[in-house]
Parts: sequence; C-alpha cells; structure tokens
Amino acid sequence: MNITIVMYHYVRDLKNSRYPEIKGLDISDFKEQVYYLKKNYNFITMEMLIDSIDNRTLLPPKSVLLTFDDAYSDHFNYVFPFLNEHKIQGSFFTPVKAITEHTVLDVNKIHFILATEEDKSKIIKEIKNELNKFKEEYKLESYLYYYEKFALSNRLDSADVVFIKRLLQVGLDEKLRKIITNNLFEKIVGINEESFSRELYMDIDKIKCMYRNGMHIGGHGYDHYWLGSLTYENQKKEIEKSLSFLNQIGSDITNWTMCYPYGNYDETTIELLAENNCKIALTTEVDVANLDTNNKFKLPRLDTNDIPKDRESPTNDWFLKG
Repeated sequence: MNITIVMYHYVRDLKNSRYPEIKGLDISDFKEQVYYLKKNYNFITMEMLIDSIDNRTLLPPKSVLLTFDDAYSDHFNYVFPFLNEHKIQGSFFTPVKAITEHTVLDVNKIHFILATEEDKSKIIKEIKNELNKFKEEYKLESYLYYYEKFALSNRLDSADVVFIKRLLQVGLDEKLRKIITNNLFEKIVGINEESFSRELYMDIDKIKCMYRNGMHIGGHGYDHYWLGSLTYENQKKEIEKSLSFLNQIGSDITNWTMCYPYGNYDETTIELLAENNCKIALTTEVDVANLDTNNKFKLPRLDTNDIPKDRESPTNDWFLKG
C-alpha cells in the first residue's frame, strides 16, 4: 500500500516578506498545490495512517498526507486557516526549545544568513576568517580541507550553499558551530535572537489552537539535533523532552509521532522510539512511502518541489508511483 507524504517548511507571502530570498513556498503556490492534490489524490489524516499501520485497515487510493516541520508562525497564519477551511488535516512537528525558550534554531539562523546576504562569497569569506580565528584552539584543518569535503552541490543548492550549511550544521565541533553561526547571524542578519524567535515560531497557545481544531502535532526533538550523532543518553533526553511537550499541549500521546530533525537518526533512535511507544517516524528521504515494505520508523516523504504548483498541471511520475 503506497502513500504520498509531502514535506513543507517555510510557507509564506514571500514577495511581501522581509526575506523574499528565503527558500520557501509562496502561499499562492501552496494553495494551488493543495488544489492539485485535491483534484488527483485523497487526503488522509495521521490517525488514519497510524490505524492502517497498526491494524492493516485500507486507505483510499492515491492517499496523501501533508506534513509541516519546525512550527513556524507562517503555518498558523497562512497554512492552518486554509487547511481548516478545506477540512484537510496537516501534521505539524515542533522543535521544543525554540518555542519554549525563544531561541532560534541553528538551521534557521543559517537559512536567514543565506537569505540576507545575496553574495555567498561574502559569507564564505566570513567563515574563512572564523576558521582562522579558532584554528589553534579547536585544532582545525585548513579552509580548503573543509570546502573540498562539504562543497557538493545537490538538486536544491549550489556547492557554496551546501558547504555553508554542512559546515555549520555538522562539520565542526558543536560548540564551535554555534559560536560561528551566532557570530554570522549577529553580523549579517543583525536582529536580537529572542525577538526573531518570537516572530519566526508559533507559541504554545497557537499550537494548542491548531490541535483543538483537528491538526496533528508531532515531535521534532528538543534542541533540533542530528539525533544519530548523539549518545544514547542524549537521544533519550531529546525524545523524552519532545514527548513531554506533546503531553503539555494536550496532544494524544497514545498516537504520537516523530519527525527526525534533518532527517537524521540511527538504530538507537529507532529503539528509543519503540520503547516510548511512538507510532511512526518520518525521514527526509525522497520517495513515496510503501506501508508493506518501509519500516514505520523510516517513512520517506516528497518535498513540496516534487509536486506541481498549479491545479491544472498534468500528473507527474510521483503520481504514478503513489
């Protein structure tokens, strides 16, 4: 049994926002995409998916589920009203610390650094300076070593952008990554972190409101770490804190779900999810999910860029596979 799970991050009025260069989906394109999906697929809820996995209940043909990572205010302001109007459930995955402590996730700092500075060579120059500054203290390799290791273009980003993201997300010691990312954020974006956080993410009341109105709220870690890079104890804390937050907002923790930050996990993560009675977990692997062959803790998703953004578009190869 196949199911198409679509992954979203930023969904906003891009042209009229402060950061039109952020890699997101314009709300007008999102609406057209939903109309396309409505025309060609059958929307299901997360609860229907869980029931199908647990009890082998049949889902409608061409089933599709919408998922939204990182609990952005955009999701409450733009996505939720539209989904609610059309009686479509969205599944929203919440990074706890950003919401409760008003911090900005490192990954988001990096996104807005990239969106603020059009000339990526200027960001790279700043990174070079930072690497030189901390070279002795952290016993760093040369800039060229890191660039050759991480500057590998992919289907969405240039080699320079991938280098910046990978170096600051996973390529250096965690403490140093945070220092350099904070320095770049302060210098290039130049907005107080708490103020930026309160603007960027939903608060608890908004998340509770969405849940009361039929949306699914799932776990996305506490610190939004690459879970597979953590020790057993630290992974356990991340999952327990995520589950505690879901309980706090009133979510049904007998049917709780997980979305891996950065799509990263290991076998320890899966063991801990099973021990904590998690129902399913979502990755960033790009594919249509097959409930007969995919592990329920390794379900793939399509990116919004894999789905047409015009209601009149012909169906594509992903439709045939789903």
